[in-house]
Amino acid sequence: MADNGVPERRKLHCRKHRLHLGVCGLARRAASGNIGQVGQTRATYVPQGCTQMKKIIGLSVLICLAAFAQKGYGVGSSDGRPAAVGGGHIPAHGPAPARASHSSGGQPHNAATENHVAADKKGHPDVPHVHAANDQWVGHNSGPDDPHYRIAQPWAHGHYGGGFGSAFALAGGNRERFWFGSFYWDVAPYDYNIVGGWNWTGDQIVIYEDPDHVGWYLAYNPRLGTYAHVEYLGG
Repeated sequence: MADNGVPERRKLHCRKHRLHLGVCGLARRAASGNIGQVGQTRATYVPQGCTQMKKIIGLSVLICLAAFAQKGYGVGSSDGRPAAVGGGHIPAHGPAPARASHSSGGQPHNAATENHVAADKKGHPDVPHVHAANDQWVGHNSGPDDPHYRIAQPWAHGHYGGGFGSAFALAGGNRERFWFGSFYWDVAPYDYNIVGGWNWTGDQIVIYEDPDHVGWYLAYNPRLGTYAHVEYLGG
C-alpha cells in the first residue's frame, strides 16, 4: 500500500495505460503524415520514467513507416552484392542477332505453349532474362524463323518512336493491352508466362529493338530482369 492510499499495483496499471495512450497517439500522427506534430503527442500524460521508452518506440514507428514507403526494385545477395538478375539494372543495349535458328529443336512447332529456358545458373529464372553483370540476353536465340513470333501484318500500327533503353512507368492494363505514356502494347501469347509477375501499375519497363523477329519489340522489366516480346499498338 502506498502512502497516499493507492495500491502500488493500481498505480503501475495507470502508468502503463498512460504510456499506451502516448505511444498510440505517436503512431497515429506518424501514420497520418503529421510528423511535425509527433513531439506534441500527449507527453504530459506519460510519467517521467517512461519518457525514454516512448522516444525509442516512437523512433521505431517512424523507421517502419519509412521502410514501407520506399519503393525498391529488388535486392542483391545476402552479403550486399548487386543482384545477378534484375534488381533495377537496365541493360546498355539489346540482344545481338541470333547466329542460327533453333525454333523447332527436333519437335513440332506447336509443342511448346510457354516460353521457358533452362536455368543457366542457380537462382536464375527459367524464362528469358538478362545478366546484370555483362548484359547477356539469355533465351533470345531462336532466330528469325521462330513460328511463335510470326505476324501476318508486321507494323500494322506503325513503328514505335518513344525511344529505346529508357525506363518508363507502366500505367495500367494487362498482357493483352498495356501502356505507358501515350504508347500502347500487347504481349506475344507465347510469352504470357513471362509477365505473370509484372506489376502493370507500378513496374518500370524498358523497350529495345528485336533484331530477329519482324514486327516485335522487347520489353524488359528492371525489377525482375526478365523480358518479353511485345507488339506496338500505336499511340
